[in-house]
Amino acid sequence: MEYQKYQSWENPRCEILKAMSKFHPMSRKLCLTCKGGRLLCGRSYCPLLQRLIVQNPIEEKLKEDMFGPSPSIFVGWKGYPAVFMGPMTSLDLENPKMLDTPSMWYGADFDDIIRMRSLLVRSKVRQGVKQRTKFIEKNQELALAVKPADIEVKFKRKPSYSISFSPISQPMGPSGILKKLEIAENPKIPGVVDKVTCDEIRASEALFKLYDKPKFDVYYLTNVLSSGALGLKENKKLVPTRWSITAVDDILARELMKQIRDYPQVNEYTVYTNQYLENHFEILLIPGAWEFEQFEAWAPKTWWTQAYDKAVIVEEHEKHKGRWDYAINEGGGYYAGRFGVCEALDRMRRQARVVIFREIYESYVMPVGVWEVRENVRHAFLNPPKKFNTLKEALEDINTRLTIPVGEYVKKSEILRQRRLSEWA
Repeated sequence: MEYQKYQSWENPRCEILKAMSKFHPMSRKLCLTCKGGRLLCGRSYCPLLQRLIVQNPIEEKLKEDMFGPSPSIFVGWKGYPAVFMGPMTSLDLENPKMLDTPSMWYGADFDDIIRMRSLLVRSKVRQGVKQRTKFIEKNQELALAVKPADIEVKFKRKPSYSISFSPISQPMGPSGILKKLEIAENPKIPGVVDKVTCDEIRASEALFKLYDKPKFDVYYLTNVLSSGALGLKENKKLVPTRWSITAVDDILARELMKQIRDYPQVNEYTVYTNQYLENHFEILLIPGAWEFEQFEAWAPKTWWTQAYDKAVIVEEHEKHKGRWDYAINEGGGYYAGRFGVCEALDRMRRQARVVIFREIYESYVMPVGVWEVRENVRHAFLNPPKKFNTLKEALEDINTRLTIPVGEYVKKSEILRQRRLSEWA
């Protein structure tokens, strides 16, 4: 069979195209008629055309020997406790940090995100999570640096282009098995970070120290935790990136909650709203002691709801003392949303009973990671709030912006049904 450099409907290689071919069978004749311009398949963009636009210039830049800035490292999870890990090399020499800092992405669309992530080449070497190797030490230096350091990498063969997606971590671009790594300059590691990694303190304590005073952002801290640089000496180990994302959200939120529970309660029903990347958020603050609840309402016929003809609502919550079991219904999105709320309440020096209504539209065509939840919540609290005297008024206002009647959420709610259902009825 003749090798096909580019994919087709008959030979799909891209995960997006594979999913589309499976759930939305299309005719090659239709593509020929459309040519990506009329979008006859009903999508908001042509994934095949977008694939070619990204692939052509990127593949030309991929080589066995590469030089460039490294904004982060990545630690995989498959095969744990022996996992692939290594530095990310940026093909963008002007703004490499942006490629792995989702807080800088807000406002970017799906195409922008794919393009940015395609410019990061992932290096892979199999390492045991508790190993102490020179390779791991070099990766720790890169992870702790606050400015991308230049590196030289030599691959066993030219990295292959692909783009993969995860509901937890941001999309991944080209990757290759690494043969050699050299750091070409001294990584700039802040003194406070160097001290914390050398102190005999638990990883959770170290993380909050770095978040609370120097105010390092969650994305930097995720990289630090993943590198295995934190914790008591005998407990230090690599943490898969997808696990470290949720772990940092959870650890920081728990520490913030200790402070939040001592703050005065909000005295009005307050509503914050935001929408980005086909996700709509309504955040309701209710006077009372700290509690948290988050809804995810998925439109039918998304990648994850092909079996449903109606919207699906899932719910997770926790009482005043918090929760210790994993929020399995929502996964990392729950912890990202809760962290964003705790961050805002800590700034306000207030506590509240909080309910997040999240609606995911059918046009959410691909998962980009839980950073989207975190940044949606963060930006919601930057928008002017609406304030109400009663819960009924607040829910009526929220109802005007939801696609699913708010009463459907109330039926499933642990917080809104507590002596509150009568106010809505």
